Amino acid sequence: MTEFHEQNLSGARFERVKLRDATFADVSLNGARLRAVDFRQADIRDVMFNGSRLRGVELVDVEITGELRNVVVNGVDIAPLVEAELDRRLPERAKMRPEDVDGFREAWAVLERLWEGTVARARTFPEAALHRGVDEEWSFIQTLRHLNFASAAWVGRMVLGDPSPWHPLDLPWDDAPGWDGIPWDREARPCLDEVLAVRRERQAMVRGVMETLTDERLKSKVTRTEPGWPQEENFPLKGCLAIVLNEEWEHRLYSERDLTALQKEV
Repeated sequence: MTEFHEQNLSGARFERVKLRDATFADVSLNGARLRAVDFRQADIRDVMFNGSRLRGVELVDVEITGELRNVVVNGVDIAPLVEAELDRRLPERAKMRPEDVDGFREAWAVLERLWEGTVARARTFPEAALHRGVDEEWSFIQTLRHLNFASAAWVGRMVLGDPSPWHPLDLPWDDAPGWDGIPWDREARPCLDEVLAVRRERQAMVRGVMETLTDERLKSKVTRTEPGWPQEENFPLKGCLAIVLNEEWEHRLYSERDLTALQKEV
């Protein structure tokens, strides 16, 4: 088996090459040209196709989960169609795109209510199941830990100005570069109640920001250049809050999906 590790293969040419069962990790294919390539049964995650063109492509029995913008299929931009259908299926989804103070408060109230139901559902599972990932995704408890991290980052640090708002159980995303002073223990196995204790503190923190939010504050920008993450200059405060809303909304859907899958195993 040939291995390529930390090698620069820019400009390389592959013809009549078999890569069946090959693994690509942290690989850049910027500007690459792929012709007559067979991707059947491929599992592709965390991949950016921005600006890509796929011609003469067969997409049959394909599942795509991700952000869609200006995605033209056979001359039709399908992104607005997908967005409209998702909003139709989940009417409260549209509330996650607020434009004013009242909208942000309502969106957060919706999320807290929905998550209360999801957590109640999770409590009906054995604790071991809540540590089990589905299809190589985070477990339920890891998902809560990540949301705790997101709230700490975008509200605790960016909005409230705490340079190090972390809890030892906070969990950044898997491909994060890693930072000194920011916890990152994916293998930790805290119990649900331990993670929920942190979760309640973080929810109260975000709720407090929403309750005291003003129109002027919502239009303001924040800067955090201290060591750690995020490091942003003149970043819209509205954007910080929108990121948290999106994280909360999407990860609850993932959790519900995975709980349904786990239910078949329990």
